[in-house]
Amino acid sequence: MTQPAIPFLDLKAQQARIATELRRRLDGVLAHCQFILGPEVAELEHELATFCGATHCVAVSSGTDAIQIAFMAEGIGRGDAVFLPAFTYTATAEVPLVLGATPVFVDVDPRTFQIDPAHLADRIAAVRAGRKLRPRAVIGVDLFGQAADWPALNDIAAREGLFTLDDCAQSYGATLHGKPLGTVADATIASFFPSKSLGAYGDGGAIFTERDDRDALYRSLRTHGEGTTRYEVLRTGMNGRMDSLQAAVLLAKLTVFRDELEIRERIARTYDQRLGNAVVIPARVPDSTSAWAIYSILLPEGASRDAVQARLKEQGVPTAVYYPRPLHLQPAYREHHDGTPLPVSESLAHRILALPIHPDLSEAQVDHICTSVRAAVG
Repeated sequence: MTQPAIPFLDLKAQQARIATELRRRLDGVLAHCQFILGPEVAELEHELATFCGATHCVAVSSGTDAIQIAFMAEGIGRGDAVFLPAFTYTATAEVPLVLGATPVFVDVDPRTFQIDPAHLADRIAAVRAGRKLRPRAVIGVDLFGQAADWPALNDIAAREGLFTLDDCAQSYGATLHGKPLGTVADATIASFFPSKSLGAYGDGGAIFTERDDRDALYRSLRTHGEGTTRYEVLRTGMNGRMDSLQAAVLLAKLTVFRDELEIRERIARTYDQRLGNAVVIPARVPDSTSAWAIYSILLPEGASRDAVQARLKEQGVPTAVYYPRPLHLQPAYREHHDGTPLPVSESLAHRILALPIHPDLSEAQVDHICTSVRAAVG
């Protein structure tokens, strides 16, 4: 008999917890009617920068637009190679193509799922030897909530003269070597899609930088390239502005964000302890904490993921697959890939399975999830 479903993400429960502050924030926007780049946006930029220790934060319309603005500011375009992991969401790869650059896919670590620095070095060397593209940038994706190996990535980028972008879309709130992510690369982007650990009620994003000139350029580019006045157009930009209602939602959620990160970590530790001898649990990046936007296990070799998912669904345990196909095998990107084998990304795509992890899971629900997973793979 099918059991009542546990929510994979419970935004209604979270909304109930922050209802008073959320209503106050939304009512403030409705009162002043500055719906685009209102005072809440500037307040949010300050709070986000303070949280992660960054000098500047520019709030924008989405995480994807944040990547595009950061690359537009660097003049990245035709003939440029942008190195990025093959095992991630499409937004990371589509922006270079939109700007005329070429994504160069890199394999990932089989346990942490983060970009493999050794393979990155090999891919850069191959591109230089081919002399068809100019190596310009590397995107390190902090996948599923954990930090990429930024010390190694920065060493490679410094040696090769590459711009570094930290795609922190899934990992705002994570730390590396005792410091929050937000300042480890030349620029850092965040996404506030509703399913993120810090999510809005629509699209939203941010760019973090330590440089005053980049901050000013990002602000110009997000608003059609305008200068000191609205109708002074200094450069080709885009409409990448954040609206005030989304900023208001995020400000309300920031009041409980630290507590929610602690709960996510507690759930992840329970999964580790209960499931570690039944499935492959995600390896922890050394000297770091995770935002645990996603908790993904690897099923045993040869296990049928469809069958496991079906058994779990019968028990009311929802699951998701991030990601069922690596980017270099996607129809949109196949013709841009040089054919280099990326075996780890391809293997992960067949075995990976995400379990619910959010701050409104009860202890009983977590216990039921663990029991059900062990039975489903046994």
